[in-house]
Amino acid sequence: MALYKKKINGGEYWYLREMARVDGKPKMVSERYLGTAKDIEKLLDAKEAAIVPQKIRHLGFGDSAAVWGFLQRLDIAGIIDDVAGPRRKDAGASVGTFLALAALNRVVAPTSKAGFSDWWKTTAADRFTKIPSSVLDHRKFWEAAHRLTLEQIAVIEERIALAMITEFNLDISALALDMTNFATYIDSTNENAPIAQRGKAKQKRTDLRLVGLGLVITRDGGIPLLAHAYPGNKPDVTQFPLMIDALGARHRKLADLAGGPRSPKVTVVFDAGQNSASNFTRVTDTNLEFVGSIPPSHVADLLTIPAKERTIVDENRFGGLSATETRRDVYGTERRVILTHSPTLHKKQVAGFAQTLAKAQAKLADLADTLERGKTRRTTAELTAHIASITRDSWLKRVLACEVTGDTPATHRLTVSINEKAQTELEDEVFGKRVLVTTHEDWPIGDVVEAYRSQSDAEFGFRQLKDPHVVSFSPMNHWTEHSIRVHTFTCVLALQIAHLMRREAELAGEHHSVRELLERLGSIGETVMIYPSTGGRPKARRMLTEEIDTYANLAQIFNLKRWAPKKS
Repeated sequence: MALYKKKINGGEYWYLREMARVDGKPKMVSERYLGTAKDIEKLLDAKEAAIVPQKIRHLGFGDSAAVWGFLQRLDIAGIIDDVAGPRRKDAGASVGTFLALAALNRVVAPTSKAGFSDWWKTTAADRFTKIPSSVLDHRKFWEAAHRLTLEQIAVIEERIALAMITEFNLDISALALDMTNFATYIDSTNENAPIAQRGKAKQKRTDLRLVGLGLVITRDGGIPLLAHAYPGNKPDVTQFPLMIDALGARHRKLADLAGGPRSPKVTVVFDAGQNSASNFTRVTDTNLEFVGSIPPSHVADLLTIPAKERTIVDENRFGGLSATETRRDVYGTERRVILTHSPTLHKKQVAGFAQTLAKAQAKLADLADTLERGKTRRTTAELTAHIASITRDSWLKRVLACEVTGDTPATHRLTVSINEKAQTELEDEVFGKRVLVTTHEDWPIGDVVEAYRSQSDAEFGFRQLKDPHVVSFSPMNHWTEHSIRVHTFTCVLALQIAHLMRREAELAGEHHSVRELLERLGSIGETVMIYPSTGGRPKARRMLTEEIDTYANLAQIFNLKRWAPKKS
């Protein structure tokens, strides 16, 4: 092949000639007219334009695809729709689909329902879910959500829990129970949300109305099996029986599902915040076992047991933790109690008490200086009450000695000293110690300790819900009881999915926090290349970013190829 130029009427024209030997002699076998140099330039420009895309869009893929895969695996939309009833003809999606997608959003990039459609456009999810952003208007979501009654939501929660247990073979023999509350932004005069009340805010937002949330979480993966929302002014101890009753009923249904009494005996783990005689009885009456803790003041004589009577529990699992056991009357019933001492906890309490002591000393020193200058009008009774408020901590009362002299405001003087002997006795008697109580008579102490420490799984779940970036409960900008309960349902569902994903990755050797896992999955994006039209609609081609290879193990664990764009 060769380019050949001809001059015709003063113009230059180019041809493409193919030469070959015919009968041993060179001969032209074909000639193709290409045109002038400008014609050739246009052809090259057109070819280059066909190779280079006109526009490029980058979309989120890995995180949303992985979450969607788990929602599909559990058939979340199907479970909800089976309870909610058939989809309305004018609805863009079913009730189950709306709620499943709301949970997906809360896992990946929590946003308001009003901002959901805009976020959806930044992902590739419309391609593999077949749900366009136009369907996801926030008004359509609430129209669908309001079709569900609170009774239906309870049925759905139960069915999802049972589906998780069976699909992922969750070990439910040990469960942790804990409670917290979340702030809302509901106006004080709003009477449409009685669940939102002012109470003891665990996030220190005393100016806001609160919604309480209790969770029962598996030690196997930290998966919530039961959620209970309640008014924020209700003490945790009053909600404990309701959660235990629901847990007992769910356990019986699991036994029925398994075909009889073959489901495992369930042990509930809870902290001292739920303690009462009736609550301990409630657990045992519901045919559940428990591991809990009681304040040392309930069995103060145990704290005087010499250290030599404690033995190391299991150095491989718990380091220097030592323990001894006995029996004591706990809320009217003789029970097995275990006194433990942790050197790690001891050191932390020493450091924490040092800070508390230093703050109290500073306040008392300022007060002493003020009295020395005669700059106070407090009576002796008022001064004594003020000192008592500074030293109200029971440990401070044992260690600090405060002496007030003088009978009038002008003559009042304050002397503060530390009783070092009392401080040493306090550290030896109290620091590092915890008293556990359990119905398990034959469990080794190590198993009781391990079960109690699973309480951290519940606390971790709440910390996850308070993460503003992924699986977030807040902010909760809802103004009615029903909307708040729907929001709570979707947030707990998001937490269930996120922790199931983390558990699945863990089992496959990928050890990440929820946020780390979602960040890695989220880095696997989808690029859409839009080419100029050569007649008809512009052509779009899609491909995944190179992170699909970087995190190939995660891509395999979550079967991302199933949701990836098909190659042209």
